[in-house]
Amino acid sequence: MSVAFLFPGQGSQVPGMLHALPDHPSIARTIDEVSEALGKNVLEFDAPAALRSTVSVQLALLASGVAMARALVAEGVVPEAVAGMSAGAFAAAVVAGVLNLADGVRLLKLRAEWMVELYPKGYGLAAIVGLTEKQVSALVEEGYTVQNPVYVGNINAPQQIVIAGSNEGMDKVLEAARKRGARRAVRLDVSEPSHCPLLQPVADTLTKSLQAVGLHEPKLIYVGNVTGRALRTEEAISEDLATNIAHGVRWHDATTVLTELGCRLFLEMPPGHVLSELARETFPEVRTFAVGEISVTRALLEAVNSG
Repeated sequence: MSVAFLFPGQGSQVPGMLHALPDHPSIARTIDEVSEALGKNVLEFDAPAALRSTVSVQLALLASGVAMARALVAEGVVPEAVAGMSAGAFAAAVVAGVLNLADGVRLLKLRAEWMVELYPKGYGLAAIVGLTEKQVSALVEEGYTVQNPVYVGNINAPQQIVIAGSNEGMDKVLEAARKRGARRAVRLDVSEPSHCPLLQPVADTLTKSLQAVGLHEPKLIYVGNVTGRALRTEEAISEDLATNIAHGVRWHDATTVLTELGCRLFLEMPPGHVLSELARETFPEVRTFAVGEISVTRALLEAVNSG
């Protein structure tokens, strides 16, 4: 049975997430590599106070995702494909062999710092459940103003849509969504308007930075954020890494492609569980596990038994 590794993005973090990783040589080496690239012990980044920082959150997620993926590969669970949500795309690119880990650390740190600098307050993300992309797009079009911009962001599932923009613009759309019958319409605990045109300057900076980095041909199939399609060249993956921050993430399309590739076991790297829950609801033929909620041994046994 083909395996896909899923890497969560910002919003999945929990205090102590790095300290909760299993005792495994590949995990220890990865933590050391990330710390060396940062010039600081990344284990300090999962403290409750540290996780109030977007920079700390994204770097801790990178360390956690790559560390667990490497441990699984070392124990014989090798994925056919990888996909990462937003910041998780950098972990996916490292595991696919496109980026070395030190470059991934530096690029993700740059990305997070720019996000915070551009929009320190007054902006963020919100989720709408129970309406379609077409319905939400219409509400966003009605609610948009130059003073209070709002955009459709991530398409996580057919009726689970994330919007991005100013707090005032999002609140207007959320109120309209409730009136249209949305089961849930709430602000998310994210303080930057990710995955919309407001962050195009970050995408431009990342594009230039990635051009200066030595990329490698992928060893695994990488499924992109922007198109939700399988990407098989370093050029295409570089573009996805650079530009996904300014575009909506077509996550439902990405996981659909994973199933079309024949992947029937999805393993979500810690500390996430949302991506595996989305897959479980949408693809009943796929076995899904949040590795952070079960032991590595259990994950490996499930993988072996499924094969």
